[in-house]
Amino acid sequence: MMMDNGVMTNNYDGGYADGYMEQEEEWEREGLLDPAWEKQQKKTFTAWCNSHLRKAGTGIENIDEDFRNGLKLMLLLEVISGETLPKPDRGKMRFHKIANVNKALDFIASKGVKLVSIGAEEIVDGNLKMTLGMIWTIILRFAIQDISVEEMTAKEGLLLWCQRKTAPYKNVNVQNFHLSFKDGLAFCALIHRHRPDLIDYSKLSKDNPLENLNTAFDVAEKYLDIPRMLDPDDLINTPKPDERAIMTYVSCYYHAFQGAQQAETAANRICKVLKVNQENERLMEEYERLASDLLEWIRRTMPWLNSRQTDNSLSGCQKKLEDYRTYRRKHKPPRVEQKAKLETNFNTLQTKLRLSNRPAYMPTEGKMVSDIAQAWKGLEIAEKAFEEWLLSEMMRLERLEYLAQKFKHKADIHEDWTRGKEEMLQSQDYRQCKLYDIKALKKKHEAFESDLAAHQDRVEQIAAIAQELNTLEYHEVGAVNARCQRICAQWDRLGALTQRRRLALDDAERVLEQIDLLHLEFAKRAAPFNNWLDGTREDLVDMFIVHTIEEISGLMDAHARFKATLGEADKEYQAIVNLVHQVESIVKQHQIPGGLENPYTTLTAHELMGKWSEVRQLVPQRDGTLAAELRKQQNNETLRRQFAEKANAVGPWIERQMDAVTAIGMGLQGSLEDQLRRLKEYEAGVYAYKPHIEELERIHQAVQEGMIFENRYSQYTMETLRVGWEQLLTSINRTINEVENQILTRDSKGITHEQLNEFRASFNHFDKNRTGRLAPEELKSCLVSLGYSIGKDRQGELDFQRILAVVDPNNTGYVSFDAFLDFMTRESTDTDTAEQVIDSFRILAGDKPYITAEELRRELPPDQAEYCVARMPPYRGPGAPPHALDYMAFSTALYGETDL
Repeated sequence: MMMDNGVMTNNYDGGYADGYMEQEEEWEREGLLDPAWEKQQKKTFTAWCNSHLRKAGTGIENIDEDFRNGLKLMLLLEVISGETLPKPDRGKMRFHKIANVNKALDFIASKGVKLVSIGAEEIVDGNLKMTLGMIWTIILRFAIQDISVEEMTAKEGLLLWCQRKTAPYKNVNVQNFHLSFKDGLAFCALIHRHRPDLIDYSKLSKDNPLENLNTAFDVAEKYLDIPRMLDPDDLINTPKPDERAIMTYVSCYYHAFQGAQQAETAANRICKVLKVNQENERLMEEYERLASDLLEWIRRTMPWLNSRQTDNSLSGCQKKLEDYRTYRRKHKPPRVEQKAKLETNFNTLQTKLRLSNRPAYMPTEGKMVSDIAQAWKGLEIAEKAFEEWLLSEMMRLERLEYLAQKFKHKADIHEDWTRGKEEMLQSQDYRQCKLYDIKALKKKHEAFESDLAAHQDRVEQIAAIAQELNTLEYHEVGAVNARCQRICAQWDRLGALTQRRRLALDDAERVLEQIDLLHLEFAKRAAPFNNWLDGTREDLVDMFIVHTIEEISGLMDAHARFKATLGEADKEYQAIVNLVHQVESIVKQHQIPGGLENPYTTLTAHELMGKWSEVRQLVPQRDGTLAAELRKQQNNETLRRQFAEKANAVGPWIERQMDAVTAIGMGLQGSLEDQLRRLKEYEAGVYAYKPHIEELERIHQAVQEGMIFENRYSQYTMETLRVGWEQLLTSINRTINEVENQILTRDSKGITHEQLNEFRASFNHFDKNRTGRLAPEELKSCLVSLGYSIGKDRQGELDFQRILAVVDPNNTGYVSFDAFLDFMTRESTDTDTAEQVIDSFRILAGDKPYITAEELRRELPPDQAEYCVARMPPYRGPGAPPHALDYMAFSTALYGETDL
């Protein structure tokens, strides 16, 4: 045996005998050659030769003497080869003997064996080492060379055969052809494995090597026609028995049981097929479990996202938004990874099924990849709608809170103004008044009517606010409506009472015509000024809601314009106060009783002074309120710019990564391993980039908490960036999986890097839109470009439809690169078939149409034997024993539909 680049080969070109002699001489020089080996070889080789020569009715006694004339050597070669050698020379002279030995050596050489350093003269002269080397070469060529287990060399194959056959046996561990056979248990195990009726292995003991060896040798000689080739005492007493002698003897066992080799080959094929099936079923179960779990999570999540129930409070809505943020940060990311893993597992499973010639896997109804994608898309649509609803609901509730406060403020002011007005209008005071007083009452009433008309707009404002609160479904709208109804009803009563009193005063006016012009002037000017003061005070404390710097700037500009009018108002105030001073002067001068009382108005200079002072105090307070809001909007603008700056960096980065991953997925950029390495680097880079996304989420949270609903500095929203990020992760995982499957296909199908590049280049050439898939007409052009003959006649169309049925079995209307690659390589691949597996089971069953559990457990490893027993249906044919199993139906099912 020689090592060629690390691979063991049958080196007949170098010559066994030459290697034998050189190794013997090297061991002898190093003092490693055990003299007992030569003795063991001589005995074993002699017995081996006699086991064949006896078929010709002869034998040898002394191996180095009986082959010297070449006659029995030629006879041995004829017996073991079944061929006829040239006629031997019958003379007894030395040259006759040399001629016969040369004829034997020439025959050996004709079988592809070079006998370097072994010449006819050494054999004729009785050179024992050369003779043993020649016989060892013959043994290797005619007894061991054809032994092959799993494509190993002869020696390794024979050793593996021994290991497999003796694996179930206690105290047997075959590692070599010298020490592993010393105690005799390995020989007994080989016999018991194939003929359990000849040896009771349970009664053997490792402590009785001599008894074990004699038992094995006796049984082999008596029942298996294998002569004794080894001496038990020599094996026991030699520290390291000669492996050539043991290999020669063990090879006789192999050939004696070679009928059982077919069963072993069949068992190996079955084990290989079952292992593939078991792994595929495990992947199917894993897919079903992951799919069920993901779909159940989506099912549980959708009602929450579809719910539009709130407690109609801003704080409750903000709590709901925080719950949604927690869902996006903590609950959804693991499900994104689960979805990617699910798609990866599904693609890997389908690739393995194609490579093992199994039908494509069809998940349980409702658990297709398309079903999961549809459910996921529904989830994303629900998320988007939910978040949009939340934000709009927050805006609505914020508006409601503002309107409710404004309604209360205006209603409070109005009700304060109307307090006592009904009693005043119902008074009969004018009946006891003088003409002067009547005129004063009339003027006073006119002033009241003016004031009443001025309040009409305020009542309408209150009603309008109440109507808007109704439209926006304010949660305390009942109380608002009741209060608004009271105000409106009172307003109607005031109007009626005012009209009634005016008619009464008009009747009295015809009798009493006196009027105090000075008081009248005060009343006329004080009433509108007082109304202006009331309106100004109300405006200065009026609440507002803005969302931009422009809006607050508009309010500040309006306030500045208002402050510019304060000079004219001060002049009016001074003029009105001056009227009072004139009245006081006249009353003091003329001592008029009750003259200071103004019959035309209830307003006094003191009231106007207080209101004017309050207005002057409210102006700087309003300045502060507007300035604070300006700072808030400036802070919001800073948040907008921060978000836009980060988003405008993250968005293009995600797009560049998507383009790069797509470019790698299109192939033609180095080997598949290079593409996989680069994809792994991109994957690591993407996960390393995640802190940028998290930082953006933090900024976005601050933006939402600032009630910022638009951003003109960026086209990106947090939602688009989240979707882009998830799509990037999914694209990388999917592309890595596709490249891994292409590597798996390439290695399994044996296609070269150049072939793969040619397939990829042709596919990409016709994939004009870079979608990673081809339409039927594009596929036809691609196949033609690769030399595939597709006629333009009806037969050509039928051929193409057959191809489409293979590459697009679900009739989706497009073909992926994986399906295209599988089609281009699958027809040239040697794969297991149901017929091959049936033939293998038939061998294990001894040509019976059924097999028993006992036979399966004897021939297959325990886990695979039990796998078969659990899944094989009962055999229903005639003459079958109880519990017989139908291996044909089982094998067909392996390559057909499964339960999953």
